[in-house]
Amino acid sequence: MSARRYEIRLRPLRAADLDRVVELERELFGRGAWTYGMLADELAGLGRWYVAAEPVRLYAAGPQPVVGYAGLWFDGDVTQIMTIGVDPAFQHQGVGSTLLDALVARSRELRASAVLLEVRVDNDAALAMYAKHGFEQLGIRKRYYQPEDVDAYTMRLELTPLGDDDPDYGTASDAGSVLA
Repeated sequence: MSARRYEIRLRPLRAADLDRVVELERELFGRGAWTYGMLADELAGLGRWYVAAEPVRLYAAGPQPVVGYAGLWFDGDVTQIMTIGVDPAFQHQGVGSTLLDALVARSRELRASAVLLEVRVDNDAALAMYAKHGFEQLGIRKRYYQPEDVDAYTMRLELTPLGDDDPDYGTASDAGSVLA
């Protein structure tokens, strides 16, 4: 039986989404989940860019649920993937890859030289997704994920700079904007 694939729309993550994101954080990351306050600070942070994934027409009427979210931080040189989370009911359906593609595209727009991230050494699905997208393992951060004392791989994706004539060209001043 093949997995059902949903058409996914990305949009800026909003403060109104935080209750749902906190639910997903707890389900996905357990004791290491970000709190409402931590997520609110991230959304408001300088150089942060967060997106929400929602299915297109999953329900006939009303707002669609957030089924995934992702965040990026830009420091003026490289971007750092802060998080990618996908509702377990929507995993293995391309939502995580869609979010990752958006983060990498935004990194290119910002003219970042590379994208960095940390991922749990025991998260085989995420490791496979990052490897498929060209990320290389750099090393291990011992006991990075707390309170579980789980190690993390550090990973990097080198980016080819965009030319000034590229229509997707962005500047560092765009870093705080959402879905430019």
